[in-house]
Amino acid sequence: MLPISVIVPVRNSEHLVEGCLTSILKANPAEVIVVDGMSTDKTLEIIKRFPVAILSDEGFGVPAARMLGIRAAQHITIGLFDVDIKMSDGALEQLYQEFISGGYDALQAGLTSYSSSGYWGRALAHHHNHGRSKRWPGLMATLFKRQVLLDHPLDERFRSGEDIEIRWRLKNTGYLMGVSKETTVQHWFGDTYAFAKDQWQQDGKGLGRMVNKYGIKSLHLLAIPAAGALRGVFMSMARLQPGWIPYYLGYLFYNYASIISGLSERYENPNLWMQPTANP
Repeated sequence: MLPISVIVPVRNSEHLVEGCLTSILKANPAEVIVVDGMSTDKTLEIIKRFPVAILSDEGFGVPAARMLGIRAAQHITIGLFDVDIKMSDGALEQLYQEFISGGYDALQAGLTSYSSSGYWGRALAHHHNHGRSKRWPGLMATLFKRQVLLDHPLDERFRSGEDIEIRWRLKNTGYLMGVSKETTVQHWFGDTYAFAKDQWQQDGKGLGRMVNKYGIKSLHLLAIPAAGALRGVFMSMARLQPGWIPYYLGYLFYNYASIISGLSERYENPNLWMQPTANP
């Protein structure tokens, strides 16, 4: 049994949760905590079939859900896994060995993104499999030292963009973070235009929130969508794959349209954290 507390935030994920939890439990972590975000589909019904602890974030969002699990966890190593992640046999153990031997404070598994046959899902997967962000550590399949996240909790105001925000804070504080080159997991994308648009909008809002919180020293982050879109268009043309260009134009437009929303937000009670609540 691996001495890891795995935390999985979920909300209306009936199409993903069984595959995710099955792959996690096969890896034999010491503890699995699922934090539900007030699901209205069959997500909870499916979760209750598994030997996991269930908490509720009462609808406060993914960062708050993760912190609920972190505070309730019993082990010094935390695994943060999103419900759209599937692990192959041995992946968690291998990632844990890398995490320990490398002296990491946070180590994310490499992500291999995939989708069904729809254009927008395939475009999202192509972007994430070939983009520069592939080497940026995030939160969706990552081992952390629990104390690091207790000392530097996720900002629950960032209902999107919390991965950029925590990476910014931890790296500026001198913590060692990385992305594994040896261990990979599967990362699913939906294949509709609505799904892609939501991804772009959430990314843009997250960047706006970063500038809202950190001011002028974070302004360079606003160049990320433009740089990503220009690189994507250039690489599509260079590889004679112009079919990806509409995706990058949508990515560019909706990121910047949504940055405005993130910039205009006003926050209250920045350190208001909930106590773990058992979900019946």
